[in-house]
Amino acid sequence: MEVRTMIKAGKPAPDFSAPAYYQGRFTHVELSRYREQWVVLYFYGGDYTFV
Repeated sequence: MEVRTMIKAGKPAPDFSAPAYYQGRFTHVELSRYREQWVVLYFYGGDYTFV
């Protein structure tokens, strides 16, 4: 059974892998690759919806 906890402001985010479009091609990125760096996670949740 997987236990999930709420992400909290000011605390490290859990590691994850996600699809991305980078330098003209589709790839996957892992958050852990950017440890000790500032990271901005940008997503557009309303894209391709009628919201």
